[in-house]
Amino acid sequence: MVPLTALVAQLRADLAGWREIDVADLLFAHRRDAAAGLVVLLGLSLIIVLWRFAGRRAADSHVVLPAIVGRPARSRIRALRHAPFVLAMAAIPFFAVALADPLMTVARTTASYPGRRIALLIDASSSMMVPFASSKLRDGSSNDAAFLTTIAAADVFVRQRKAGPYRDLIAVIEFGDEAYVVTPFTTDYDNALLSISLIGDWSEYMRFPDGGTSIARAIDQGTGLFKAFDFLDAAGNAMVIFSDGEDTQVASRGKRLADVLAGAVRAKIPVYLVRTSSGKRLGDAVPDAIWKPAVESTGGRFYAAAQEADIVRAIRDIDSRSTGTIDVNVYTTREPRFAPFALMAAALWIGSLGLKATAPFFTQFP
Repeated sequence: MVPLTALVAQLRADLAGWREIDVADLLFAHRRDAAAGLVVLLGLSLIIVLWRFAGRRAADSHVVLPAIVGRPARSRIRALRHAPFVLAMAAIPFFAVALADPLMTVARTTASYPGRRIALLIDASSSMMVPFASSKLRDGSSNDAAFLTTIAAADVFVRQRKAGPYRDLIAVIEFGDEAYVVTPFTTDYDNALLSISLIGDWSEYMRFPDGGTSIARAIDQGTGLFKAFDFLDAAGNAMVIFSDGEDTQVASRGKRLADVLAGAVRAKIPVYLVRTSSGKRLGDAVPDAIWKPAVESTGGRFYAAAQEADIVRAIRDIDSRSTGTIDVNVYTTREPRFAPFALMAAALWIGSLGLKATAPFFTQFP
């Protein structure tokens, strides 16, 4: 059983499909089949007409009129009795086009999905080598470096989004003194997870060239990525930073931190910073006084993670806050377009039968 709501939604989609049809761009996958079907239909129609004409001639030879019937008066209203026939004939071209299986070679549709555009910024500076014990986020490896814990946290966050009702656009950025886009925005969660696992390889981390920490530079790079994808005026943006927060720099390539954050504010990008520093509560680290008000000025939040449980709570909180919808352009190279034509043909035929069955006027003669 198809729910009535689903049927109504499908009918609305088919009707809306008329606005997207450009006849000049249509291709027909079964053109010959449609032509053959029309020939058969016309042949059957001709046979029925001839059969009815012959039957009428035979019936006329047995009709006796008691008097000469006068010529009926002309009436425009009586001409409406042909409406069922006109509707039935008007349906044939639509049916023929639907039978030919029209396709659009390139079609673009805009769909709305729950989710956000999220840029993940992962700190790979040398200060991330300090220990940060983790038993739930990681598999119990003997290496307790904070970098590996934040990699595990980023992995858990993406998997949590993947398991939810979302269809996010995820980007991955690795930063130290400089920031590097590892994966631009993608709807492929597996691609983002692969990128996180690759930069999380310890040997790759040891070869990372930038040992310092510049969170401002990372935010600036993240904002630039949103700009490159033309997302600055879109709703549903977010930036999530995993870092130990050991950064007291308030400038990035000559730009003051206030200017960098102003760019994020103008683009409506809330910044969520998960500061992973083992044993340090809020205020225990000197940079907390800089970064807490800074990120919260964008509409985001600052999380002082002193232990693993703090990271888990931060991930859950960010996940709950990262709700909304995003519009995604979906491109298809061969999208069927027969449904609107078939719907129109069916509607005309149903209308014709309905007039014949419910209104005696359409069955009168003359």
